[in-house]
Amino acid sequence: MKIKNPKQILSWCFFDFANSSYSAVIAAVVFPVYYVSAIVGNEAGLGDLWWGRAISASMAFVAVTSMFLGGIADYSGRRKKLLLFYTLLCVLSVTSFSLLKKGMIIEGFFLVMLANIGMEGGLVFYNSFLPELAEKEYQGRVSAWGYAIGYAGSILSLLIALPLVKSGHYNETWFMVAVFFAVFSLPAFFFLPPDRKTGQTLLRSAGQGGKYSWKTLKEMCKHKELRKFLLSFLIYEDGVNTVIVFSGIFAATTLGFDAKELIGLYLIVQITALVGAFIMAKPIDLWGPKKIVTLSLLLWSFVAVIAYFIEVKSHFFVLATFAGLGLGTVQAASRAFFSQFIPIEHESEYFGVYSLVGKSSAIAGPIVFGYISSALGSQRPAILAVSVFFIIGLVLVQYVKGGGPNIKMR
Repeated sequence: MKIKNPKQILSWCFFDFANSSYSAVIAAVVFPVYYVSAIVGNEAGLGDLWWGRAISASMAFVAVTSMFLGGIADYSGRRKKLLLFYTLLCVLSVTSFSLLKKGMIIEGFFLVMLANIGMEGGLVFYNSFLPELAEKEYQGRVSAWGYAIGYAGSILSLLIALPLVKSGHYNETWFMVAVFFAVFSLPAFFFLPPDRKTGQTLLRSAGQGGKYSWKTLKEMCKHKELRKFLLSFLIYEDGVNTVIVFSGIFAATTLGFDAKELIGLYLIVQITALVGAFIMAKPIDLWGPKKIVTLSLLLWSFVAVIAYFIEVKSHFFVLATFAGLGLGTVQAASRAFFSQFIPIEHESEYFGVYSLVGKSSAIAGPIVFGYISSALGSQRPAILAVSVFFIIGLVLVQYVKGGGPNIKMR
């Protein structure tokens, strides 16, 4: 059986479509610049510093709790309920952005933390559905489909946000994102596999889940190739996450992009990312995710270095096209690469560890970028520093045995 349940796969992909409104408008393009400039003020890189702190703190929280919650989800069987809780946390926090005024740095810091915890924490449970929805030899392309449809969600949400931002209706923009996320995530809660009835309460599952997760972590640490993969993923994903959360701020502050140009820039990234994800969906399975990760990291290393030298907006638009081609590809291939190591019926706790590593990788990069920008008074050396994460990750992933094709080429 190639596809176990098309309706479930489509609803799973639509959740990526839904949360991509947050990724595009809140995490990457409009809100970062709004918070940095309108709420904090980016004199001497102060806004960069606070934005980096908010993202890093939220990712640290998710990193600490994700593996524990993954164990709870598997032990109690309440995976879908936990996904719903985190989704609601993100939606309500984004809605509350409309309360922020100039100078409310701390309030904005905590709301950004809560929204990002809701978004990123929910992905632990969202990702854990993948091995249940498709046979192993088709998980690479299903993973890529999710990212590709997610980029379509980014494009649509940005097109809706464009007239709102141009007219200065920022509060309405945050409300639009909240509604978009809530409405398009509904199919996932209707059609994804239901929670299992284990007879365990959440309170009791918390203790058992902690023991369960610790045992899983020790077992995973015994797997040499898995350890090597997670180390390389930790480093190169730090670069990916840093580029995502600071690319809009870099374009606005260093190159002088206005809100309309920023949205246009990110639309280019999302369209090329969608194209790249669809083109590379089948090759992830045919060539193997390791080869696709390698090609993507070579591309990202090139992009980060060239960004340091760019002075003209049009050149940055061209560079964004190349960046987009590698964005969805590296994420989809990494998820498929990791899924090759997962034993049956241990999906949530393994993806809890995957999330632990992925979110930990979003701690160092934003802090490094924020402090270099603040200390040197320029974002250029900060963006150049990001290339180091890609290069080191690229070298390390070559030593991982595995990540080969799941099916024969035909």
